[in-house]
Amino acid sequence: MTKETTLLIGGVMVDSTPIDGQRVTLSAKSLNRHGLISGATGTGKTKSLQVLIEELSGIGVPSLVMDIKGDISGLGAKGSTNKIIEKRAHHIQMDWIGKGFPIEFMSISEEPGVSLKSTISEFGPVILSKILSLNDTQTSLLSILFLFCDDKKLPLLDLDDLKTVLRYAAGEGKSEIQKTYGLVPINSAHAVMRRITQLEQQGGNRIFGEPSFDVDDLCKTDENGLGMVNIIRLTDVQSKPALFSAFMMALLAEVFEVFPEKGDVDKPELMIFIDEAHLIFKNASKELLNQLDTIIKLIRSKGIGVVFITQTPDDIPENILSQLGFKIQHALRAFTAKDRKAIKLLSQNFPESDVYDVENLITELGIGEALISSLDRKGRPTPLVHSLMRPPYSRMDILESVEIKTIIKDSKLIAKYNKELDRESAHEILMERIEQMLEKDEEDKEEKNRRKARPRTKRREKNQFEKIMSSSIGTTIVRELTRGILGVFGISTSTRRRKR
Repeated sequence: MTKETTLLIGGVMVDSTPIDGQRVTLSAKSLNRHGLISGATGTGKTKSLQVLIEELSGIGVPSLVMDIKGDISGLGAKGSTNKIIEKRAHHIQMDWIGKGFPIEFMSISEEPGVSLKSTISEFGPVILSKILSLNDTQTSLLSILFLFCDDKKLPLLDLDDLKTVLRYAAGEGKSEIQKTYGLVPINSAHAVMRRITQLEQQGGNRIFGEPSFDVDDLCKTDENGLGMVNIIRLTDVQSKPALFSAFMMALLAEVFEVFPEKGDVDKPELMIFIDEAHLIFKNASKELLNQLDTIIKLIRSKGIGVVFITQTPDDIPENILSQLGFKIQHALRAFTAKDRKAIKLLSQNFPESDVYDVENLITELGIGEALISSLDRKGRPTPLVHSLMRPPYSRMDILESVEIKTIIKDSKLIAKYNKELDRESAHEILMERIEQMLEKDEEDKEEKNRRKARPRTKRREKNQFEKIMSSSIGTTIVRELTRGILGVFGISTSTRRRKR
């Protein structure tokens, strides 16, 4: 029988007192059932996240971390001890030693790091439609345009390509597209263009293009077998929820599409941590939420685990919250009657306990304490436990800018992805076609104008006699005169013959 791999995250507490030697662990086998870390500001969520990532890296599992606040970079440096750390290590009976973990900094904005991009074609019309919150008619139009570009070998790489295709479909190429693919609703084309512009204003053009990021590069280990910690620095994206949602949806969809089926695994292939998770769900369309719900349900069969980090479980839609196998709940504060009512409801999300008064304990937890519920290796819920979280081995503070620059300088992925590629795509091809069509239209217009301006040959005016003669009356007169003359000639001739 294979020995179960577990992650040490803390020690047991009863009546707010640590029980020496009683450890709290999570089964690595159940981590692809997803999880939640929640709690009020300053209660220790980030340190719990840090501990979980350290444990995963230690067993060779890589992580992808959305660092919204910029306070998780300390994973890359050794931590230093103090009396609090020593006391906690004693209660948990763990050998604490400061150590750093391998880090790769990544970015979808102006932050330094490996540039993460994906082409419009890789997003596909379905995901892109959900990101842009398009209705059925607009989604159908987008699907037609993707099909048109596939058939005509027009690469869709970035937003400029998509905008140019929309312009072509609504203008110069409308008749061409309608002959084969059906009606092009002009109003829908304009609406899609407006949505793209809104995404551009939030920096969306930075996540579309080439070179496209290969998600297999997220699953690396270092020379010591430690799982790589891929940190996406998003400190300048907090005010751009549409950009963050677009990126997350594209990333999850790409991971789901690329990674093979794994079934039950002894440990995850990759763990994805989404900090400030409310940014994804806030103002998200129903279609986007449904898509995310589907991905969360199915992605675990690929060996991928997703962990949401937020202040309160209320930030997570109920249908997704119900799929999260483990929960690390730090303290919540009840300042109002509404807060107390919310906490009462939240306490019902945990397994029933004869040991803990969950509703009251949630508000009484100290810094670095948490209520933990999880699944065992067979997927069964474990008893709820009040835990004293173990101290991180790495630095509990951010890295200095010099340290960040050093890590980026040593990155092997920077050279692979941080370069500009601008190969010929739909934008260039269609712009050339549009210019040719406009030039032809201009030439036709000029030729028409030249014909209009060309001097005409002046016709000689007919006199009154000519007008009469050319009329039907004149034709009759001519005919009768001719007959008379011929008649005279005929008589004269015959008379001559008789005289002879």
